[in-house]
Amino acid sequence: MIVETIGAARLYLGNCLDIMPEIGGVDHIICDPPYEALLHKLKNGLARRLRTDGGPELQGLDFDCIDEIREPFVAASSDICQGWFIAFCTPEGVARWADVINESSMKYKRACVWVKPDSTPQLNGQGPAQGAENFVCAWAGTGSAKWNAGGKRGVYTHLVNNSERTGRHPTEKPRRLMSEIIADFTNVGQTVLDPFMGSGTTGVSAVIAGRKFIGIEQNESYFQLACERLDKAQRQGDLFIKGTVK
Repeated sequence: MIVETIGAARLYLGNCLDIMPEIGGVDHIICDPPYEALLHKLKNGLARRLRTDGGPELQGLDFDCIDEIREPFVAASSDICQGWFIAFCTPEGVARWADVINESSMKYKRACVWVKPDSTPQLNGQGPAQGAENFVCAWAGTGSAKWNAGGKRGVYTHLVNNSERTGRHPTEKPRRLMSEIIADFTNVGQTVLDPFMGSGTTGVSAVIAGRKFIGIEQNESYFQLACERLDKAQRQGDLFIKGTVK
């Protein structure tokens, strides 16, 4: 296991099921786990040249699907999470996540929606394209659930292909999407854990918003990418704090 500390972020290279019991309590878990098996198959089928604007192309998925580890992952999360548990998933996966969460000590709340205005069209024209992705929300804290967005609806609209996208991870989330979620569900100074860190977008969003971050990633190349992005975000955040950047 390799551990890198970058400012307010602590990053682990390894398996999240091995590491999570060792890190103690965290305020929130916000993560983008691997997809269900069916979408893994579909995503890998789309890993070819589709874009005409010169932007980063879709990549095949080089990690396993979530199905086999969903239950132990939720159990490990319920042991250490003290606030919100948020996990991205397919629409078809919402009920599967809800069923497992409801068997844990966490309280399932609902599924929110990330609307993708520029999602890939249905290229064979045989039915509607997938235009959105879900994330499930559960409360692991004591008492009533608390967030910062009042009566806001759980609908988030952000472009997939944006100027900040690195194109170096096949399921990279938009930084603006994760920043909106961080702002709605967490508070300054709290610790956010992402057990499936990937390219580190959740961590970037957390540190620039004044949160502490713990990330876990078992793919070495994605781990190094996350380290690069967190280092850059931390240095930019320091400049803003010192008032040298307007």
